[in-house]
Amino acid sequence: MSATSDQSFRSSAHTTADLVADYLAAVPAGPVWQPMDPAARQALLNAPLPAEGRSLDELLGVIATDVLPAPMGNGHPRFFGWVNSAPAPAGVLATLAASAMNPSSAGGDHADVHLERAVVRWIAELVGFPHPPGGGLLTSGTSMATIVCLAAARGRAAARAGWDVREDGLYGLPPLVGYVTGETHSCVRKAAELLGLGSRQLRTVPADAEGRMDPVALRAAIAEDRAAGRLPFLVVASAGTVNTGVVDRFEPIADLCEAEQLWLHIDGAYGAFGVLDPEIAHRYAGLDRADSIALDPHKWLGVPVDCGCALVRDAEQLRGTFSLVPSYLRDEEAGGLGWFSEYGTEQTRPFRSLKVWATIAHRGRDGIAADIAHCTRLARRLGELVAADPELELLAPVETSITAFRARPAGLDEAALNALNQALPLAVQRRGQVFVTGTVLAGREALRACLLNAATTEADLAVLLAEVRAAATELTTRQ
Repeated sequence: MSATSDQSFRSSAHTTADLVADYLAAVPAGPVWQPMDPAARQALLNAPLPAEGRSLDELLGVIATDVLPAPMGNGHPRFFGWVNSAPAPAGVLATLAASAMNPSSAGGDHADVHLERAVVRWIAELVGFPHPPGGGLLTSGTSMATIVCLAAARGRAAARAGWDVREDGLYGLPPLVGYVTGETHSCVRKAAELLGLGSRQLRTVPADAEGRMDPVALRAAIAEDRAAGRLPFLVVASAGTVNTGVVDRFEPIADLCEAEQLWLHIDGAYGAFGVLDPEIAHRYAGLDRADSIALDPHKWLGVPVDCGCALVRDAEQLRGTFSLVPSYLRDEEAGGLGWFSEYGTEQTRPFRSLKVWATIAHRGRDGIAADIAHCTRLARRLGELVAADPELELLAPVETSITAFRARPAGLDEAALNALNQALPLAVQRRGQVFVTGTVLAGREALRACLLNAATTEADLAVLLAEVRAAATELTTRQ
């Protein structure tokens, strides 16, 4: 960088810091989300490829006027939609520094590689999972982490059957069967499809009344598949389902997996960090017995997107699943762990670890645990408020930080209630005061409020319910 360009960058960097700080400071007082102005939307969609470059200050002006005013809304304390968190300030700052360094975190001897090993160990410690050196890596999200973990499970199962899946593929191997529930996230099915297992080989195990996997039904399904000549190899349990936040009972599932020599994978994308709340930690008993866990620091921890994590008990199995090292990249790191690119599918990998390190280090374990406990307490309080309101109905017990409910004004039959609650999420969103999304539970349309933001207060819950009631009144009045 020349002296002139260096000064230009320095000035623009200061402007960027002020712009971002002003944006974050203004978020709580603004609307949560509003539809974009059609003209503004088209301006972004149809932006022409520039023939000549523009100055950094000009670019920041466009960001300020055309981008920042149209957020998704997930930075707002009254954003209760999906499982999208507000960005942790420390992570925001670290993202800029990581971008300035811009390494490939495939391997080698530079700070990001060693920092990733440290923060993966931190994540394992946070959720209480055993962490052998090399037993995990950061990914783009739980979808990719699930592919990594299931590939390792597939490799182990094939090897036990006398098959080298890396050399011979799956053709000729009896069908490998995995077991899931109706609440299992779609990323598991995608992983099964991409790994050549086929979604038909994912058996849906009945769940109990609260949505947990039934170990008795699981045992019966395994026996049926073995008798038919298939190869059971995988069970996917959940540390917080997407719809209601239900946590499976891991101990009996782990007992069965151990007896049957099946790989136990836990989808902890959103909910695994709930183990840090002493009030609900008992629900996670047995999580440490899993063979692998996939989770998302970019959810409950607030690490800026993207950042998932795969944790695997058998580091050598993980490395053996992916390692394919050309001679020009062969370089053992300290401890003989090899490069991260030997443990997953990516060769060029972004510097994700700095924002994870900054986010966790800024709050510390105690601060993170307090934030999570705050969210779960508010979710339970929301459940109490819903249960006490004659115009609302709680549809599931509150186990982590998701509260599922519906509007139930008097005088409507089930068909009308379903129609109302299907229309409610968008109606509430458009009002701009809160953001909540919908789902379907046992055939009933529902509202699903997910609390991830430690800045959310009980007053925000009151606004949520007031907006739901108001939008429901508007919708029923139009009919």
